[in-house]
Amino acid sequence: MIEIQTVACVEATVSVPGSKSLTQRALIAAALAKGESRLVGPLVSEDTEYSSQALRHMGVEIEIKQDSWVIKGNGGNIQASPKPIYLGNNGTATRFLTSVAALGYAVFTIDGDTRMHERPIGPLIKALRGWGVDICSMSDTDCPPLQINSHGIYGGQTILPEGKSSQYLSSLLLVAPYATHPALLQVEGEVYSKPYVAMTLAVMADFGIRVECTQDFKSFSIPQGRYQGRTYQIEGDASNASYFWAAAAITGGCVTVSNVPVLSLQGDIGLVPLLARMGCEVTQSGNGISVSRHDRLEGITVDMGNMPDVVPTLAVVAAFAHGKTVISNIAHLRVKECDRLHAVVTELGKMGAQVEELSDSMIIHGDGGENLRGTVIETYKDHRMAMSFAVAGLRVPGVYISGESCVAKSFPDFWERFALLS
Repeated sequence: MIEIQTVACVEATVSVPGSKSLTQRALIAAALAKGESRLVGPLVSEDTEYSSQALRHMGVEIEIKQDSWVIKGNGGNIQASPKPIYLGNNGTATRFLTSVAALGYAVFTIDGDTRMHERPIGPLIKALRGWGVDICSMSDTDCPPLQINSHGIYGGQTILPEGKSSQYLSSLLLVAPYATHPALLQVEGEVYSKPYVAMTLAVMADFGIRVECTQDFKSFSIPQGRYQGRTYQIEGDASNASYFWAAAAITGGCVTVSNVPVLSLQGDIGLVPLLARMGCEVTQSGNGISVSRHDRLEGITVDMGNMPDVVPTLAVVAAFAHGKTVISNIAHLRVKECDRLHAVVTELGKMGAQVEELSDSMIIHGDGGENLRGTVIETYKDHRMAMSFAVAGLRVPGVYISGESCVAKSFPDFWERFALLS
């Protein structure tokens, strides 16, 4: 357990590790590529270690250097794994590596921890079956563990029965060029987290595969081909930068994150204009972004369907705003590392905030943070719970974060960098 130290005002410049989302997408493309790739500034964390280790089990050579990874692509020739592929609670890797394993010609088992056994993957299973993949949920729950009797991906047309997790869609897109026939993909229902799909398409294009799609991301035509090895720069993680920008918002200080660009590929950069709507000042600082606040924060109403990972950050900031903040279209938070919608409402309530939980939204009745009190925050083994509620402790005395080591999932040295704000 760690106690957060309050500060009167934050003035700091920090950098954050490489984007987890970009690292995992570029890692898949590089692994499947023809030739050697060098990923510069990748995120080194528990999640990316799970991903890289799984790819090694599939025959991909990955050399870890001080500031880069060198990947010798296998051109899509996936080797049999000597043992089940275990991915912890890494939802992105579980979904991505399921499709990668389908490219092989062997029997693969994809497994994870207890929470991963509760996280649905049924829509991806159905879509892969439409491409001729023999795959099943071993417990018949539409959740891992999975068994894949791989004999390549046939291709043709398939349907993803829902777009509630963009990771299903990204998983299918990343492997589609390697199908034995040109692949077509239709998505039913609303596509959530569209910026993550756009990020996937951008990474694919950078590695040499351009996908044709409709503007609403409901229909895709993916050409056959091979990714080409290249040097690829990973930008700083916007989700992890959010905690530092939020620190400026609630303390009235100024924080610059030096390595997340204004023109970022990451959808979570969208938190910055929301902070501006609430009363912050946003400026470009070199290759980074500065957030400062001189006036009081005001509540806002916002659809966060495309930015689920920064909902906890925004909710904490909203507790220090004046007036009502409505955060809607976030039902998909319930199948993250924990039920984040319920967890955020519960922990804010323990701090004395007036919060309402609805099926797909939350409402925070802010009072400027005047009536918030210190408490022990339960993280539910969720890295984003730990980091977002640490921000609240900068203003409220007596905030303790339990299970603080869960930040290793995406930001192993978070507590050291967070201490720079004191």
